Amino acid sequence: MTRLYDDPATFTEDMVAGFVAAHPDHVRQVPGGVVRSRRPRRGKVAVVTGGGSGHYPAFCGVVGPGFADGAVIGNIFTSPSAQDAYSVARAADNGAGVVFSFGNYQGDNMHFGLAVERLEREGVRAHNVVVTDDVASAPRSEASKRRGVVGDFVVFKVASAAAEEGYDFDEVVRVAEHANDRTRSLGVAFDGCTLPGQDEPLFEVPAGRMGLGLGIHGEPGVSERDLPSAAELAKILVDGVLAEAPADAGQRPRVTAILNGLGATKYEELYVVWRTASRLLAEAGVEVVAPEVGELVTSLDMAGCSLTVTWLDPELERLWQAPADSPAYRKGDVGIPVADGSEPAYEPPAPVEQEVVEAPAEGKATAALVVRALDVVAERLRDAEDELGRMDAIAGDGDHGRGMTKGSAAAAEAATEEAAQGVGPAAVLLAAGDAWASKAGGTSGALWGAALRSFGDLLPADRAVTGDDVTSGAAAALASVQRLGRAELGDKTLVDALVPFVDALREATGSGAGVARAWQRAAEVATEAAAGTAELRPRTGRARPLAERSVGTPDPGATSLAMALTWIGGVLAES
Repeated sequence: MTRLYDDPATFTEDMVAGFVAAHPDHVRQVPGGVVRSRRPRRGKVAVVTGGGSGHYPAFCGVVGPGFADGAVIGNIFTSPSAQDAYSVARAADNGAGVVFSFGNYQGDNMHFGLAVERLEREGVRAHNVVVTDDVASAPRSEASKRRGVVGDFVVFKVASAAAEEGYDFDEVVRVAEHANDRTRSLGVAFDGCTLPGQDEPLFEVPAGRMGLGLGIHGEPGVSERDLPSAAELAKILVDGVLAEAPADAGQRPRVTAILNGLGATKYEELYVVWRTASRLLAEAGVEVVAPEVGELVTSLDMAGCSLTVTWLDPELERLWQAPADSPAYRKGDVGIPVADGSEPAYEPPAPVEQEVVEAPAEGKATAALVVRALDVVAERLRDAEDELGRMDAIAGDGDHGRGMTKGSAAAAEAATEEAAQGVGPAAVLLAAGDAWASKAGGTSGALWGAALRSFGDLLPADRAVTGDDVTSGAAAALASVQRLGRAELGDKTLVDALVPFVDALREATGSGAGVARAWQRAAEVATEAAAGTAELRPRTGRARPLAERSVGTPDPGATSLAMALTWIGGVLAES
């Protein structure tokens, strides 16, 4: 259990403040994460890692000379927002571009992808290297769908060392992707982890059993088996990763290996497992170079471990063994030049001042109604947080309730501030959408942010809203969600509730129903559709590797969407 916290809602922020206070020689805080306390030389490619917190020492613990230039820090097990990734990248950029690297999760892909687009629009070269090392999460034929787990650490280290050596942007990307292509991981869990403020773990493993193929975001294993001895576990892990050896591995390959503890498995236990694992690797004709045994990528207090193997060539071996000096990982003598103090301190880009356009009375009235609806959604989602979290923990990481609570609260606050300036509904929903995406992070944060912005674009400021307006807005929101999330009907996502909602809304308004009644009818259809997702198997997102476990439980994203639509319908009826 995670016992030490002040406020569960600010656990990540409090952790970052303490981390920076403990390591001022290595890191300084910037909006969205941390960067090196001393700026590297001008013209060096910046390597920025990132993802949700709860994995220390990944990701912020490896910022420093020889390792990462910065880390973007999201809420626990939740991808950071695009704004956070952009902010850290701007702080870390040394004039040669930014290479982001992170595990293959839908929310991370969305937010870091949006950050890359924004950076490149501003003339900063940027690229995402996505880690896909978890052999249990997809078959070899679908390797691009695999999760990133402890292989993150190897790819981050190799890319960072290459940048320190002076590789140019394209070469840093090349060698990072090469390291990912030659890295495989397999993990097991003996018990689940507990989020701050929660009494129950995200999942439980029956006594005498273990989960095979776990994720690092509190996801349970893809299957269960009897708890083995340390030697038997070593054989399971070694056989699992060696079966995935690259085609050109050769007869006596050189590899590096990481036997990683996930938070509650003691170092002594790991060494007992490594005793057999190292022998089995040698007997298989594999020469292990500079292995690591310890906690490098954790999952809060999860009990479990994983084995990662990277097949080396001379370049990868040199970069893996290159010196590094970060708060959580040190190797050799860095001796890397940094800026002499003449480099200007980072200052965030000045925001573009947006002209405030006061709306007519009709637009102000619609904006006030939007604020009221967002306030109600935020209030009710706070009450539903635990329920949504438990639902998400069945086949995910249990963070959906907390993410929805933080996102909706931020959206309501931003909408209130924007409406106070006398603007129309489009400006209010733009501010709300940006705030939701920024504060919630994760997949749901990105999708809700995009949906609110797109919906607001279709609401008039100079007249009362009609049925056609809300139907067009809902259709635009659906289009943006599908474009960003790449989900279709049947994938077991919020799209499975949003498509029926849009169809029902169009039908009801077309038959002459007023806005409030049409919305309520469509919300009822969305609620039925969300409940129906219980019978679906997820085909995308974090729940996909645990598809069978998910059957019988509705999709939390579809459920929370239907809840929100219902509450909004109530506000419309009252108005």
